[in-house]
Amino acid sequence: MVVLWIEISIKHVLNALQVLSWIILIGLCIEAGTIIFNLAYTLAVKPIHTDNFWQGADLSDLYQHDHGHFMVIALFKIIVAVMKAIIFYLIIKLFADKKLSIAQPFTSKLRTVILNVAFLTLGISFFSHYGSNYVAWLSEQKIEIADPNKLDLYAAEVWFFGYHPVCNRQGCKKRY
Repeated sequence: MVVLWIEISIKHVLNALQVLSWIILIGLCIEAGTIIFNLAYTLAVKPIHTDNFWQGADLSDLYQHDHGHFMVIALFKIIVAVMKAIIFYLIIKLFADKKLSIAQPFTSKLRTVILNVAFLTLGISFFSHYGSNYVAWLSEQKIEIADPNKLDLYAAEVWFFGYHPVCNRQGCKKRY
């Protein structure tokens, strides 16, 4: 019987976390860039793409009703997506600048990064909350948004408290 001993050091774990952070950052940048491009393309070139604005979210009725409401929803999505990307940029910068030390885990530089990530997370929660309230207000005004869950604006509680609401046209209920 051959027994292989694999030694995983803290350096290996940190390298794996850095690679994972890069993958997540690239995905979040693609998400933010896609939403920005879709908004610019819709406003400048063709409004025909509002039926599949982001991951199947049909905003064509909203765009037909009022361009301003459409832009507000898109801006909430953009702000949340960019803030999520900035969080992972800060994490990657933390790895790249070698500010993370196991010997001294709580330095003033790490404290600054943690505070920035906390404030960005609070901002994501804030904009998600107001975005979901805006979508709920639009539905009260009888303005149709095909599936509000596809906008991912109901994530304020996930970022702030850690639970996820289930939303439909009748409203939202909390799922823990």
